[in-house]
Amino acid sequence: MANEEENVKRKLAKLFEVALKVTVPSVVDVEPLVAACTGKFGDYQCNNAMGLWSKIKGKETEFKGPPAVGQAIMRNLPQSDIIESCSVAGPGFVNVKLSRNWMAQSIQRMLIDGIDAWAPRLPVRRAVVDFSSPNIAKEMHVGHLRSTIIGDTIARMLEFSRVEVLRRNHVGDWGTQFGMLIEFLFEKFSNWEDANEAAIGDLQEFYKESKKRFDSDPDFKERAQKAVVRLQGGEQKYRKAWTQICEISRNEFNRVYQRLGVQLEEKGESFYNPYIPAVLEELTSKNLVEDSQGARVIFLEGFNIPLIVVKSDGGYNYASTDLAAIWYRLNEEKAEWMIYVTDVGQQQHFDMVFKAAKRAGWLSTDDNAYPKASHVGFGLVLGDDKKRFRTRSSEVVRLADLLDEAKSRCKTTLIERGKGDEWTEEELEQTAEAIGYGAVKYADLKSNRLTNYTFSFDQMLNDKGNTAVYLQYAHARICSIIRKSGKDIEELKSMGAIVLDHADERALGLHLLQFSEVVEEACTNLLPNVLCEYLYNLSEFFTTFYSNCQVVGSAEETSRLLLCEATATVMRKCFYLLGIVPVYKI
Repeated sequence: MANEEENVKRKLAKLFEVALKVTVPSVVDVEPLVAACTGKFGDYQCNNAMGLWSKIKGKETEFKGPPAVGQAIMRNLPQSDIIESCSVAGPGFVNVKLSRNWMAQSIQRMLIDGIDAWAPRLPVRRAVVDFSSPNIAKEMHVGHLRSTIIGDTIARMLEFSRVEVLRRNHVGDWGTQFGMLIEFLFEKFSNWEDANEAAIGDLQEFYKESKKRFDSDPDFKERAQKAVVRLQGGEQKYRKAWTQICEISRNEFNRVYQRLGVQLEEKGESFYNPYIPAVLEELTSKNLVEDSQGARVIFLEGFNIPLIVVKSDGGYNYASTDLAAIWYRLNEEKAEWMIYVTDVGQQQHFDMVFKAAKRAGWLSTDDNAYPKASHVGFGLVLGDDKKRFRTRSSEVVRLADLLDEAKSRCKTTLIERGKGDEWTEEELEQTAEAIGYGAVKYADLKSNRLTNYTFSFDQMLNDKGNTAVYLQYAHARICSIIRKSGKDIEELKSMGAIVLDHADERALGLHLLQFSEVVEEACTNLLPNVLCEYLYNLSEFFTTFYSNCQVVGSAEETSRLLLCEATATVMRKCFYLLGIVPVYKI
């Protein structure tokens, strides 16, 4: 394992922690408030003076106000090779300027040890990320795309941060719709046991046909309702038909996951069924569950409706399954953090389920402590008309069609740019996939997930502005600069040295060093857009550096080639965390 190193923000926080203890020994447990700043006074700032002043003023104190507290914090900072200089501004803000030499050496070390040395450390060992979760026998559509992409990126960021992640696909495989599907399977195929994917054909069409029968034929409807009971009662024939339908659907999902490069382990709704009775018994013994209008419910303060855990007909619902899943994930899978990625419409449901789990004593009541559960909500995908994204015939857009379109548009562009003659068919295909799928993912991830986002091929495949296509080009350009220099970059890493004397070299170096704390922030707040913003800004810093600092043929060529390599390395790790395959030449 590479030598791990704490990120800049944490290193500075440790130094300020010492200074704060010496400055105000009477105030205990002061959390150092250190933040990166964009100003001419420094690179980072410690903002504790104001808050401390409000705690000590009026008591026996030598200080005359916040600026004096700031001065004292600055004087009490321990000696450190990471700090070049400090100053105090305004109401006691302590500005820190980092040492160029230390910055250059840190970047150099990362090039030798590898980017994993910059992985953040989170206070959690094992997490569940519950994402994607489509319904069996229904097509994966554009709504599932958001959950799949956002969930995959959160899982990747946590894995990079040394957290063991259980990636869970909580598929809808246990609803009342199965009675209808199974009865229709029996009716349509006399030898239903041999009805494979080829025979059944398009599962979506199969679903629609069976729904039509269910709505129009009362006899069929009654048989379908009985079939649900027989399936849930564990009758062999029904279980076998159910397994068959799930398998066909699973194969369709897996084809999409493969194209997106997403790994998931399925534990669907049905998996938690056997655990529900004991879980409800435990909640009842804790006096959480009571009878109300024939149903069994949990009343929660702050909500005007109760959480129904057993319906009036005795059946279970989402809440019963979700509570059983929380119990299982905590007790069997030993997870400390459970992260649920679904649309914002399900926010209230999860708020209620998590609150019930807190009342049961399963989750910590302190939101900053573990074990905890978090709901990662996201907005709708809209079309150009700002309404829900649908096809012309008002069908939901199939995910597979969408990926095909992105890839074929990229391929066309590459051929128009003459790559059809230069590259092999395989290179053309792979590059079109990397750029096309990457563009779809990045467009989804770059805006705050809580907002609705407008799906537009023209925008996401534009090679200018904040798009994956632009970033892929930027990365390929850096690779080409290094290639064309004719130098062996591995040799330069061990022989050469980085120098950050030019202001634009230093600005680029500082941004590179902030990679780790940005990933940490994106993980802590479960916001992938923070990482996208960092990546886009990185390419902007590089452009400024490259415009003003000659690389090849200059006296600083070795150092600047190493800065190019460091930028490409960090860009590639960002791409990886966003689930995007980098392109080395375009």
